[in-house]
Amino acid sequence: MSKKQERNFNRRYASEYNIFRSIFYLCFLYTVVIPFFTIFYNYKITGTENLPKWNKKDKYIFTANHVSIFDPFLVPMAVKKLIAFMAKKELFEPQEKFSWLIKRLGAFAVDRTKPEIATFKTVRDVFTTSWSLGVFPQGGTRPYGKLEGIKKGFVVIAKNAKADIIPVAIDGFDGYPKLKPFTRRNVQLHIGKPISYKLPEDVIIYEWCKQISELADYENLAPIPESYQENTKTEVRV
Repeated sequence: MSKKQERNFNRRYASEYNIFRSIFYLCFLYTVVIPFFTIFYNYKITGTENLPKWNKKDKYIFTANHVSIFDPFLVPMAVKKLIAFMAKKELFEPQEKFSWLIKRLGAFAVDRTKPEIATFKTVRDVFTTSWSLGVFPQGGTRPYGKLEGIKKGFVVIAKNAKADIIPVAIDGFDGYPKLKPFTRRNVQLHIGKPISYKLPEDVIIYEWCKQISELADYENLAPIPESYQENTKTEVRV
């Protein structure tokens, strides 16, 4: 990977999340993403009342289950926020058909095999702007119905950045669009309650799995931590 690629895709800076990228992102969201899903899907968004009132000091990580390549567009559509997504480094290679778009929507590359200092530096810079962070704790797309292979990296990042986690459940996605007139697919987006970064790691992971499972009708395979009830009484934001 060249130095230019390292700077652009692995290590991104606060200056890259400027007014011009923000305008491009919002224009893409409102003129492409929302019309596309309006035409090809019966979609429903619930839980917007769980979104906290925003101020400049707040930091949030939007975390969703991962069922399709549309997920990085579905999450911003649900929450109407500027979100910089962490994405596997392979998606930034020139031969990838969505590479151009991924770069311009503010995503940054991560190496799934090892944590990198550049990741934490990029997260730090993102949180100095009006943007939020987006992470899929399952890593890649997974079959619908079970929460398996959860990566705890999103918890490490949340604690390091002191950012609360907002679950977004993608529910009932029944496939990619059909090219038949008057035929639409289905998807529902449910915004969960914010989870405090101050909770223990295992409690955060369980609470995230619990909310996603309840909202998207998944089977929750995460073990219940011994301290779950005591911690969540005061730290899960209601």
